[in-house]
Amino acid sequence: MAGLDPHPGNPGNPRDLLPTPKLTDGPQLKGKVAELRLELNSGGKKDKNHSAKKIALKKIVANMTMSNNDMVALFPDVIGCMQIPSLEIKKMCFLFLVNYARMKPEAAMKALPVLVLDMEDNNPLIRALALRTMSYIHVREFVEATFPPVKSLLKDPDPYVRKTAAFAVAKLYDHDKTIVEASDLIDRLNTMLRDDNPTVVSSALAALMDIWERSETIKLTIDYASASKIVQILPDCSEWGQTYILEAMMSYVPQDTQEAGLLAERVTPRLSHSNSAVVLTCTRVILYLMNYIADERQISGLCRKLSPPLVTLLAKGPEIQYLALRNALLILQRRPEVLRNDIRVFFCKYNDPIYVKVTKLELIFMLATERNIKEVLTELREYATEIDVHFVRKSVRAIGKLAIKIEPAAQLCIDSLLELVATKVTYIVQEATVVIRNIFRKYPNQYESIISILCENLDSLDEPEAKSAMIWVIGEYADRIENSDVLLDDFLFSFHDEPLEVQLALLTATVKLFIQRPTKGQELVPKVLKWATEETDSVDLRDRGYMYWRLLSTDATLAKQVVMGPKPPITAESEKLDPATLEEMCLNVGTLATVYLKPVQQVFRNARARKLVDSPALQKQTLPTVIAMEAQRALPSVMNGLGPQTANGAGPGRANLSSAVEAADVYFSSLNTSMNIGGDEDFGGSPTAGAPGDRQYVVNQSNPQQVYQPQIGRGNGDLLDL
Repeated sequence: MAGLDPHPGNPGNPRDLLPTPKLTDGPQLKGKVAELRLELNSGGKKDKNHSAKKIALKKIVANMTMSNNDMVALFPDVIGCMQIPSLEIKKMCFLFLVNYARMKPEAAMKALPVLVLDMEDNNPLIRALALRTMSYIHVREFVEATFPPVKSLLKDPDPYVRKTAAFAVAKLYDHDKTIVEASDLIDRLNTMLRDDNPTVVSSALAALMDIWERSETIKLTIDYASASKIVQILPDCSEWGQTYILEAMMSYVPQDTQEAGLLAERVTPRLSHSNSAVVLTCTRVILYLMNYIADERQISGLCRKLSPPLVTLLAKGPEIQYLALRNALLILQRRPEVLRNDIRVFFCKYNDPIYVKVTKLELIFMLATERNIKEVLTELREYATEIDVHFVRKSVRAIGKLAIKIEPAAQLCIDSLLELVATKVTYIVQEATVVIRNIFRKYPNQYESIISILCENLDSLDEPEAKSAMIWVIGEYADRIENSDVLLDDFLFSFHDEPLEVQLALLTATVKLFIQRPTKGQELVPKVLKWATEETDSVDLRDRGYMYWRLLSTDATLAKQVVMGPKPPITAESEKLDPATLEEMCLNVGTLATVYLKPVQQVFRNARARKLVDSPALQKQTLPTVIAMEAQRALPSVMNGLGPQTANGAGPGRANLSSAVEAADVYFSSLNTSMNIGGDEDFGGSPTAGAPGDRQYVVNQSNPQQVYQPQIGRGNGDLLDL
């Protein structure tokens, strides 16, 4: 061991190299540090159990934990205590060394001989503790000095030491990739996979997985024989050892569907484990192997086995519940049959935290069907009477979305919404107005009888989204609402003070009123268009004002076809994750990325993105990305079979609209005077540039009317957005 001596010219026992601590080493220290130094060096020979030193070290560790960096001044004294043959004292001294070694590398070097000597101790706990401590210290001398002993301890007779040595290799790789890759340590780890002790095998696998995650050159491959062996030792491993082994199974690529099915069946007993990490990791492995199984009956059987463990996790603490619920959201989108009949277990309890309640609400929405809709609506109506406003809004929004999702139950959902509107609670009325607008979009000309009920609650609307929704209803059904012009005029009273969302809705609704009832809207349209083009700083509002201006000035029939034309279809299905993200997320079940429902590299910048590896057993036709691609390929043929009116969703077709726009451009280019629509009032708007006589207008011809578009989810990962 002489080659590890930092002072090669000084032979003898490494302990002889340590300086004898002095009470007056350097400047006289005062205060807490001086008191601790005095306690650390007290006791003498009479204190055979070193009780005084233990008490002093506990105080030092406590101060160190509270980030009191004054403790670094006690480095020489703590190193002096490392020689005491007491495991408890060594643990505290080694903890101090790991914490302050990078701050004082020169002082830490004096502890190196003690650590090297401890790795030859007869006690395996001390050997393992010394090796772990050395591997944690990111100082060049410590890293280089760790290599010889770690090679020796990888073959130590004690399994605990071998396990610690396996993890030490991973720590060394984190410190210096080049040295580890140039050595034979990775080969030695591979050899340890044939160890007789299951804990050592699982630790070696964990170290190899960690190295693989950090490396761009190393490839981790597991064949069927290796996979069978490591699965076989699962019952004999600790709970974290089982997690390491299951994690490693994600690197196995089945070449035969029978192999994949057999391994999936062999890991299913882990689903009944008490540790939630084991359960979720096992779920991930089974979902992964399902992609390589061709037998539909076996897949159905595995899906039935996945349901009870997820339900069982809901009996644990709220944090574990939340993790299980977020993963259930993901699994349902990939394998809907997993939780198909378990909707009641997701009903909210009164004492659930709000984040658990909201996630359960999303699952209830996803699991709702025509068969259980009555039970679901009863539950949601009860939620709408809760105290938490955010949860009540989500519940009302869910009822409206269920009307869109389940067409035969639309009337039941609307009846539930009207019951809630009757409560006259402001935020309930506002949320109900928003979702009823979407129901009108989904089912035109079916439920207009409830418009009068909405109009009775106009005074309750003070939020932009609710106002916009009600204004949309008034404009869309202006010909059926007797006093639609009066209602719009009331909203227009505060036009300049409204947010942009409401102003855009008012502009569009006024134009719709004029198109459907010219006599009622001829006074409002010039006024609103003048405001939108002259008296606003918003480019969006001004562009839309000019667009409507051109349409109305060119051809009233064409304007009606554009403004009152078919709307884009509205569905609840667009709230699902996109196929590529869904495919990747299923390979990360149980990780933090599934809480956010975002690709893993958006959550962990340096994480390795996981993808399904192609093989003869991969069932490509069942993958979300392949299904989406096939649907996209089939879309052009469907569109070609439709008439121009249906295919384009723009009345007589794009050709007529294009020619109309070109004609309008020619018309406006020759126009030098202000324009009048339905009256003599001038609302031409201020020029954007040039002299007063040289009018130039900024017109965004492709700026569409704002419509409701369900989003995939906000930053918090919610599927049911407010």
